Amino acid sequence: MDEYARPQSEFDDSERAGYRHARRLSARRRGTHRGRGVTKALAATLSAVVLGGTAVGWATESSFDNGFGRSDAIGDGPRSLDGAMNILLIGLDSRKDLDGNDLPRHLLDKLHAGDGQEGGYNANTLILVHVPADMKKITAVSIPRDDYVAVSGIPGYPKVKIKEAYGLKKAAVENQLAAEGMTDPKALEFASREAGRASVVSAVRDLTGVPIDRFAEVSLAGFYDLADALGGVEVCLKQPVQDLEYSGANFPAGRQRLNPEQSLAFVRQRHGLDNGDLDRTHRQQAFLTSVALDLQRSGTFTDVGKLSALMDAAHRDVVLSQGWNVTDFLRTVGAAGSPAVQFRTLPILRYDVVDGQDVNVVDPAAIRREVAAAFRDTPAARSAPTGTVDVVNSGAADGAAATLSDDLLARGYAKGTVGNGPALTATSTIQYAPGAEAEAEQLAAVLGLPIAESASVAAGHLKVVLGTDFRATTQAPAATSTAPDVGKPVDTSIAGDAIPCVN
Repeated sequence: MDEYARPQSEFDDSERAGYRHARRLSARRRGTHRGRGVTKALAATLSAVVLGGTAVGWATESSFDNGFGRSDAIGDGPRSLDGAMNILLIGLDSRKDLDGNDLPRHLLDKLHAGDGQEGGYNANTLILVHVPADMKKITAVSIPRDDYVAVSGIPGYPKVKIKEAYGLKKAAVENQLAAEGMTDPKALEFASREAGRASVVSAVRDLTGVPIDRFAEVSLAGFYDLADALGGVEVCLKQPVQDLEYSGANFPAGRQRLNPEQSLAFVRQRHGLDNGDLDRTHRQQAFLTSVALDLQRSGTFTDVGKLSALMDAAHRDVVLSQGWNVTDFLRTVGAAGSPAVQFRTLPILRYDVVDGQDVNVVDPAAIRREVAAAFRDTPAARSAPTGTVDVVNSGAADGAAATLSDDLLARGYAKGTVGNGPALTATSTIQYAPGAEAEAEQLAAVLGLPIAESASVAAGHLKVVLGTDFRATTQAPAATSTAPDVGKPVDTSIAGDAIPCVN
C-alpha cells in the first residue's frame, strides 16, 4: 500500500496526535502570527529557567499560561523521576509562520534568510535542559544539528541528520493527510508539524537515553525579535570575524553590543569559523546567557509594561508541550535563588559524507553515558570511588568486561571478579546490594548506565552487567584523538556580568 494513502486507523502515535488535535489546538493561538521566533523563545524559556528569583514576576499574570500554542507531541513517553525535569528547546530554521505562510519580505531581508522556500523545517537548534529537583545546578546540552542518527517512522529514511527528523516527518504526514482529503491549509500545517515535533522529540530521546518531560518550539524570526526587544545583545568574540556572503557577520574582536540584525548574524554564522557548526553552537549558548543577563539587568520581570510586552511576544512565538504549567514552574524556580548553569556540547567522533551530505558520525552509547553523567553531576557523584566492582559480559564485545574492569581500577575502584554471564542481556545495568544505592549512583555517573537493586550482589560490591547495547569503555575511543573539538563545558551563572567569550 502506498505510504501516503494509509487510513487514519494505521497512523502511528505522532500522526494520530497531529490529526486529532489540528483544528482544536490551532484555534487556541492568539495574535496575528507574524514572525515566530527561535531564540526569542529559546532564550526566554531558558532565561526563565535560570533567572531564579526575578522569574517569579511571570507568575503574577494569570493569563500567562493560556496564551501559548500547545502540542501533544511528547505523548506517553517516559518521564523523569524524583522531581527533576528535562526540557527540550527546539529552534526551527523555517521561513514560515505557524500557519505555514511565508514571513514578510522585509523581515526575511533583515534575517539574511533568502525566501520562504529556503531552510525547510530543519530543527537547527536543539538544546536539552536538565533542571534537577534541588535547582542547584542546571545543565544545558546542545545537540549538533548534523549528528547522523537512527530514526523510525519516516518513510525511506532509516538514518538522518537529527535536524531533519522534524521536516521529513512533517512532509510525509502532510502529503498523506492531503491525499486523504484534508484541505484546510492551517489544519494541514498544524497536524504535520505535530508529527514533526513528535519525530524530533523521539530522535533526541533515543539519542540521549533520557526522558523528555517538556518542550518549547520556536522559529527563525525570534533571533531578530528578541534582540530588537532588548535593544540589541551584548556578546564577546575572541577574534574578528567576517562572513558577508552568507550570514552577514562582520564584527571586531572583544566585547560589544550588537543591533538586532547583527545579533541574528552572530548566532547564524558558521562559515569562516574554525569549528563551523560547533562554534555556532557555542554562540547560541553565549547568546542565551547574554539574553538572560539582559532580561535580569533591565528589570523586565518586575516592570509591568516590559513584562506585558514580553508575554505578548512569547504567546505569538512559542509552542509549548501540553500540560506544562509555566506559571507554577516559574514560581518553583523563582524560589531557588540563582542556580549555577553549565552548557555542554555532545561529542562527535568524526565528520563524514553520506549520500552527498556532510554529517557528524556519533557514538550513541557514549553520548548516553555522557548525558547521564552530566545530569547526575552531584557532590556524591564527584566524591572518591568506593567499593569493589564485578563486571559480567552478557552480550558486549569480547574483552569488554576486562577492559572496563581495568578502566575502573584506574579510576580508584577495587577490582572484583570478571567473567561471562550465563545468557545474553539486551540492556547494560549496574546492580547493587540493598542499602548501596548511593554507591551505584556514583558509578552510574561515570558509566551512564541505569541502576537496579539486586539481593544477589554481595555487600560492598557493585556488579556491572554488560549487555548487547554496551559499546566502548569509560575511556574515549581511540578514534576520538582526531575528533572535532566540541569545547569544554562552560560554567556560568545568570548573575553579574559573566558573558562567555566565543569564536
